[in-house]
Amino acid sequence: MGKSLYTLATMPTARQAGCPFDPPKELIEAREHGPISRFPFPDGHQGWLVTGYDLTRSILADPRFSSRRELMRHHPTIDYGDIEVPPAPPGEFLLMDEPQHSRYRKPLVGKFTVRRMRLLTERVEQITAEHLDAMEKAGPSADLVTAFAKPIPAVIICELLGVPYEDRGSFQDNIDKFLGGEVGDEELMAAYLATQQYLAELVAAKRANPTDDVLSDLLDSDLTDEELKGMALILLSAGFDTTANMLALGTFALLQNPEQFAALRADPGLADQAVEELLRYLSVAKQFYRVALEDVELGGHIITAGTTVIMSLSTANRDPERFTDPHTLDLHRQDGGHLAFSHGIHQCLGQQLARLEMRVAFPALLNRFPTLRLAVPAEEVALRPETADIYGVKSLPVTWDA
Repeated sequence: MGKSLYTLATMPTARQAGCPFDPPKELIEAREHGPISRFPFPDGHQGWLVTGYDLTRSILADPRFSSRRELMRHHPTIDYGDIEVPPAPPGEFLLMDEPQHSRYRKPLVGKFTVRRMRLLTERVEQITAEHLDAMEKAGPSADLVTAFAKPIPAVIICELLGVPYEDRGSFQDNIDKFLGGEVGDEELMAAYLATQQYLAELVAAKRANPTDDVLSDLLDSDLTDEELKGMALILLSAGFDTTANMLALGTFALLQNPEQFAALRADPGLADQAVEELLRYLSVAKQFYRVALEDVELGGHIITAGTTVIMSLSTANRDPERFTDPHTLDLHRQDGGHLAFSHGIHQCLGQQLARLEMRVAFPALLNRFPTLRLAVPAEEVALRPETADIYGVKSLPVTWDA
């Protein structure tokens, strides 16, 4: 108790020039002062910022910290005034605590096991090869985001959920809008509602004509159509956006670290380690929020009930007390255990699917295009803003020797 405390006055809005893969320097500086800092929210609420690995991991596993949306009244960059935040809609279990959370998550766990994902390997390889074929045919240049990073996870999650392939373009655009951090509130809400409407119609169609997919499998449960719609929204957005950004930003990182690019190309057996290291190094899901349900002692400080805590995953995964030389991309790294998929009851349900897609896609890309390189200077690559839920690049112009 009584330790001197660092205060981060505002959340950073940009990354340091020339450092697209590193957390914003303000967050790194906060971590250098200690694993926990004070954070004054724009509405005057005095909250906390946790930047250290151990404290972040402990909060994520602690039921005294809540994920409930209606408790998330304080935003790091916006003063919401007296606006009441409603509970999460039925089925959107990321923003719920137990026991509601388990009601939705439990029926899904068996659909995303390591064994089930292994059975998908051949299909993922096929989809990846098809997109590399198309890229090569249209080449010798491409925007890697639209040619490779977005379509592969989009096709796979569509097939798993039973979303007609021809519909993927419209929902992909809408998901980009409500997760990309670049549109106004009105456009964001319109995109969110359009996605909800589409999924409501999809669930109704599955009721009428079930097919062989995850959504149809859930029809025999006691889940309502409204709940299934919410669950589908979580699976669709999480299953598409995070992996798409990992594939694009991960390729950018490999291109900027040619010795790591060469190591993975020379040894496809390095793929598992490479994926884990890219997940740690990039931490595209940058931060999570929790609200203390009671007074909790944390890192020598009392977090009082009702207080909002921001956890910076990007700095936790670069914590020098946990990882050797943390700001270096090292595909041979041995000290694993990153928090890129979160931890505790909300640990990413689809993490095995994401791993599979990356383990297949990265080596396939590097082997197909050994001379792959950026088609523009690195500083001209358009980055997603810090306001985006998931960090990444908006486009990645690449070229290769035909």
